[in-house]
Amino acid sequence: MTDRQIRQKTDGRSVSARLSKAERRHQLLTTARAIVREEGTDRLSLGHLAERAGVSKPVAYDHFGDRSGLLIALYRWIDTERMDTFRNGLVSRNPATVEAIEELATAYIGCATDTSGDFHAVGAALAGSDEKADVLQELLDQAVDMFVTVLAAHSSLAPSELERRSIGLIGAGEALSTAVLRGRLSKADATGTFSTMIARCI
Repeated sequence: MTDRQIRQKTDGRSVSARLSKAERRHQLLTTARAIVREEGTDRLSLGHLAERAGVSKPVAYDHFGDRSGLLIALYRWIDTERMDTFRNGLVSRNPATVEAIEELATAYIGCATDTSGDFHAVGAALAGSDEKADVLQELLDQAVDMFVTVLAAHSSLAPSELERRSIGLIGAGEALSTAVLRGRLSKADATGTFSTMIARCI
């Protein structure tokens, strides 16, 4: 839901007044993401978010507590959203094993090495915070779950073994992505190596 839609009047009442708490949170996060994209993370404050979303400041504070809480929530939301979108899309298409592995490797290395997107910008704003470290571990755990879900249809391994191997694959994906960012590997080489590793693990 856009800022404009939120501010529209219907029967004399603001649309925003009828949002549930979950819908309101989604609206605020969507607006926060738009602020990051259009104005940069330095402009992302709870006061500015409330103004852009057409709500009072107490509403924004009630959802996130402070700016750090907002950044953490946005960081988690962006990554979870793109992970869910990729996983659901791939599972629903049920591609052949080779194609599924290639798409999984390409998506993971691509996301992990993207330094131009809003996820990276929000992460940079959180640099050094204990909260970021905690959320990063949570997101890595979610990535393991995504690998298990995607690869289950292409593997004869027991679920527990597939999970263990997925944990190892995520570690390898992170190491390969770091090598790309440090200039030690090209993205194509890292993706190719990761695809081979995935194929051999399942």
